[in-house]
Amino acid sequence: MNLQQVMDELQSLGTERTKKRYLSDGAQEPVYGVATGAMKPLAKKIKKDQKLAEELYATGNYDAMYFAGVIADPAKMTEQDFDRWIDAATFYKIADHIVAVTLSETEIAQQVADKWIASGEELRMSAGWSCYCWLIGSRADQEFDTDKLDLMLKSVETNLAEAPARTQYAMANFVYTVGVSYVPLHDRAVDTAEVISTVEVGQAAGKSKFLQTSENIRKAVERGQLGFKRKAVRC
Repeated sequence: MNLQQVMDELQSLGTERTKKRYLSDGAQEPVYGVATGAMKPLAKKIKKDQKLAEELYATGNYDAMYFAGVIADPAKMTEQDFDRWIDAATFYKIADHIVAVTLSETEIAQQVADKWIASGEELRMSAGWSCYCWLIGSRADQEFDTDKLDLMLKSVETNLAEAPARTQYAMANFVYTVGVSYVPLHDRAVDTAEVISTVEVGQAAGKSKFLQTSENIRKAVERGQLGFKRKAVRC
């Protein structure tokens, strides 16, 4: 399928109800309002197609950008490609759920995420911390440097209060992910969660979202999820 055919298909799958929800989350026009589950048959038909993914992402249409992440071939993407993608991100769902997710399936994920975390730019920092969440939640514990993750937990304790709002949320989610999915630092993450308490993030619709990290870790452990790993990151 070519770009126009995919755009036409996505437009036909959009609904006003879903579009309103995406806009309330912070998406900017153009938006069709395609539910992620509705994209699956189209994704199965196309599979991976990096050229088409790049064309879709460049449209600036939220649904097309999301679908670009679904069909992208991360192995063919360079650090410069990911920098270009994060440059074009207009709100957290693109940064954290498209760019960070795609990055997490590469061998350069930690290298790029570390650079973004140190950037001082809200969406870059958010995407960097979110990438680690996707990584830790899907890869074996032995793939990570425990000392490095411990230093990152210390950084959350020291810097979260001064970080931009969306970055705060991603940092708190990092603590949660370490506490649930990285067993060697479970106790350490619980301590950090107690330090940062509840994180509040304002939403585009004027409401606030609260992340109670300590309580959420406790509930996950009670459900028997300690050591949980995703089988796949992308849908």
